[in-house]
Amino acid sequence: MYFGIGDAHSVILTSVRPNAPYDDRFEDDGSTLIYEGHNEPRDAAFPNPGLFDEPSFSTSRVPTQNGKFYEVAQRYKQGRRPAERVRVYEKVQPGVWSYNGVFDLVDSWREQVGERSIYKFRLVSIGDEPASTETDHSSSHL
Repeated sequence: MYFGIGDAHSVILTSVRPNAPYDDRFEDDGSTLIYEGHNEPRDAAFPNPGLFDEPSFSTSRVPTQNGKFYEVAQRYKQGRRPAERVRVYEKVQPGVWSYNGVFDLVDSWREQVGERSIYKFRLVSIGDEPASTETDHSSSHL
């Protein structure tokens, strides 16, 4: 999950393989991706990050990738910006990724799973269009 890495797009790396660490899934014959946000990074303070809520902000109060993706999806839903263009790559085996095309980030929400709160994102395929179009989809609209 990499927000705004190109002039007009972001990138998501997904895995729907058995035993994948996150609960990502494709719906609508592959045209919709439901993507789960990221945990805290594993470190001395969070030796088992899967026990904690997925964060919106880092400890230094900088938005995390979750927070950035969540905010732009909410602004899109409110009609305050165009959908963020996201290039999606799917893990096929260790070290091998397959390009799945460009998707629009159209929704974001929080879900309670057990004792913790996680992020979910809905992305809808726009096909094999290039990420940049005549409409400015840059991340500067944040």
